[in-house]
Amino acid sequence: MIGETVSRRDFLKITSIAGGGMLIGFNLLSDSSSAAVAADAVFSPNAYITISPSGLVTLMAPNPEIGQGVKTALPMILAEELNVKWDTVAVDMAPLDQKFGSQVAGGSGAIRGRFMPIRKAGATARVMLISAAAQQWGCAEADCYAEDGFVINKTSGKKSGYGELAAKAATLPVPNDVVLKNPKDFKIIGTRVPNIDNHKIVTGQSLYGIDTRRPGMLYAMVVRPPAFGKVLKSFDDTAARKVIGVKNVVKAGKVVAVLATSTWAAKKGKDALITVWEDSGKLESTADHIAAYTEMVNQKSDRPGRVDGDVDAAFAKGGKVIEAVYELPNLAHAAMEPLNFFADVKENSVELYGPTQVPARMRQEVSKALNIPEANITLGMPRQGGGFGRKLQADNGVEAALISAAAKAPIQMLWTREDDMQSDFYRAGALYKMKAAISADGQIEAWHLNGAALGGGSAVPDSFPAASIPNFRVDTHSFRSNIQTGPWRAPTSNIVTFADECFMDELAHELKKDPIAYRLELLDKAEKQPTGKVGYDINKYRSVVKLVAELSNWGKNTKPNVFYGFAARFSFNTYAAHVAEITNTNGVLRVTKVFCAVNCGRVVNLSGAENQVQGAIIDGLSHAMFSKITFDKGAVIEKNFNTYKFMRQKDAPLEVIVKFVPTEDAPTGLGEPGLPPIAPAVGNAIFAATGKRYRKLPFELGKA
Repeated sequence: MIGETVSRRDFLKITSIAGGGMLIGFNLLSDSSSAAVAADAVFSPNAYITISPSGLVTLMAPNPEIGQGVKTALPMILAEELNVKWDTVAVDMAPLDQKFGSQVAGGSGAIRGRFMPIRKAGATARVMLISAAAQQWGCAEADCYAEDGFVINKTSGKKSGYGELAAKAATLPVPNDVVLKNPKDFKIIGTRVPNIDNHKIVTGQSLYGIDTRRPGMLYAMVVRPPAFGKVLKSFDDTAARKVIGVKNVVKAGKVVAVLATSTWAAKKGKDALITVWEDSGKLESTADHIAAYTEMVNQKSDRPGRVDGDVDAAFAKGGKVIEAVYELPNLAHAAMEPLNFFADVKENSVELYGPTQVPARMRQEVSKALNIPEANITLGMPRQGGGFGRKLQADNGVEAALISAAAKAPIQMLWTREDDMQSDFYRAGALYKMKAAISADGQIEAWHLNGAALGGGSAVPDSFPAASIPNFRVDTHSFRSNIQTGPWRAPTSNIVTFADECFMDELAHELKKDPIAYRLELLDKAEKQPTGKVGYDINKYRSVVKLVAELSNWGKNTKPNVFYGFAARFSFNTYAAHVAEITNTNGVLRVTKVFCAVNCGRVVNLSGAENQVQGAIIDGLSHAMFSKITFDKGAVIEKNFNTYKFMRQKDAPLEVIVKFVPTEDAPTGLGEPGLPPIAPAVGNAIFAATGKRYRKLPFELGKA
C-alpha cells in the first residue's frame, strides 16, 4: 500500500464551512480492493468529513448500521490516516442523499468497499493541513509533521491544531500525489476499539426506528393473511372502531390498517377486526416441498451450474459410489427489532424514517407506489436492531407510506412478532443429493451435487471440491412457490456448505483419511489445475485450514468423551475454517467449544471483527441446532419464539476462539463468512461422537 497516491479527481470539493472550518467531499473510485465485491452489493459512494474550528473531526457514516460496527470501524480508518486521536472523531449516521453514493448494508461490503477511499481522503486532508501550517510559518512542508490533531514544526517546535488550520487548508489546491501511511506505522487500525454505541445501548439511550415520535403521529398495525395463498375478501371494522384509542381504519393497497394513539390500542383494534379471506393460489405445506425437492434432485437440470468432464461416464466405470441426501429447513430472519417504519406523506412530499438495509431502493419503491418524485422524498436512518437480509426488502417502508397517504396523517407502522414470523421473506429450504465415485486407488473420480430449493439459489458452482476432481457437475432446481423467500445471512453459502462439507467429511472417512489432512491434500492437487478452473485462492484457503488445526490442537486431543468436527468455506472473498468440539456425556451431546480461523485481509477493529465472527458462529449454531419454519396449507406453524426456537445460554459453547491470519491484503467481507461452516463442523463432530450421520437440520441435539 505504501506509495499509493491520490489525485484531484478523487475529490468532489474541499471548501470552507461556516466558522472557518473545512469540509472534504471524496469520491470513492473503484480500485483493486473493491473490484471483487459480490454482485448483490454495490460500492461507489461519496461521503463527507468536516473539521470544525474547534478541531472536532466528524465523519458522516453512509452505510446503515445494523450491528456490523461500521459506525466504529469507518472513523478508525479516517483517524489513522488523518493522524488524530480516536476519541476526537465524531460519527453521525448520514441521511439518504445522492452525494453519499450507494448506501447499502449487505454483502459484507461496507469496510471492504470504503477502506481505501477513506484512507485516501484522510491522507489528503492531512497533507493539506501540513501545507497550511507551512505557509503560515513560512517554512518547508518537509519541516512539519502531523500528530494527534496538530501540525508540528520539527525545528522550532511550533504547533497548530487542525481547527486553527482548517479554514486555510480549505483554500489550497488538492495535491496531485499523496502517499498513504506505511501499514507498519498504523496505531489505530488493527487495535481493539469498543463499539461507539456500547454505552448508549446498555443504558437504554440508543434510539431505534421503533422509538420515533412526531407531533400528531398515529400508531398503525396491519391485518395480515393467515396463510400464503390467502387474500383479503372483505372486512368489518365496526368493533375495531369502538376500541378506546382507535382513531381510524384504512385500506391501503392490499392491506387494512388500524390507526390509534398507542401501539396497544392499535393491536387491540386489529384483533377486533372481522376479516374474511379467500384462496388466491395453492396452499402449500412443507411436506409438499420435500416431496417436490426429492423428485427434482433425481433429475438433471436443463442448465447445470457447472460441468467438468463427464460424471455419468465416471460413475459407469464401476468402483465405489457414495450417496447422501441432506435436508435444510426454511428459516426466518427473526431480528430482535420487529419491523417498523415512520412515514409522513403530504400532497407531493414524503418524510420516511426507519430501519432499512437499502435506503435508496426504499425511496425508489415508495416513489413508485405513491407517484411522488424521489427528489421530494427524504429518508433518515436510525441504528437498527439487526437485519440479516430481511431489511434488504422495502415492503415495510412502502407499507407505512401507503398507510400514511390513505390516513392523511403521520404514522408509525409496527409489526408484531407474529406478523414478522408469518410474513417474512424466508431463507429457502433445500434438499441436496450428493454422489461421488471413488476409484480403486482411492481417488475421487466424480462428484455430483444435485440441489433443489424453494425459490432457487440452491448451489454455488465454485464449491471447494470443483478444482480437484476431474468429473464434477452441479445441478440446481427451483420450486416456484407463493411463499416468499429472500437473502438470509450469507445467501446460498448458508445452505450449500452444509451438504458440501458434511459430504466431504463422509468421503474422507470412507477413504480412511484425516479430514484436515485430506483437505490439504486436495488443495495441493487443486494447485496443479489450469488457471480459471479454481474459483478460490488456494493459499488463503490453506492458511485457515492450517491455522484452525493449530488452534484446536487437531488430532492431538485425547480427552475422554470429547470429539471434533471440521468444516471450511469461502464467501465474500473471505476464508473461514471451524473446528467444533462436542462432548458426549452418557449419550447427551453438547457443543462445548468452537475454534475458528479467518483470512479476511487486514482487520480494522480487532474487537469488532471478533464480535462479528463470534456472532455469526452463535447465529449459525443456534439455527443449526434449533430453528425451522414449517408450513401447513400455507400457514406458518412457528409464530413466535416459543416455537421458533433459539439457543439458550445453557446450550451455548463455553468458548468461541477466533484468530485471524496476519496479512497486509485489503479487508474483505466479515459479517457473513463466519456462519456457513458451523453447521457442518457440528454435524461432522456429531459423527465423530456417535458414529451416526445427522444429515437433516436442525440437529435438535439431546440423547444420541
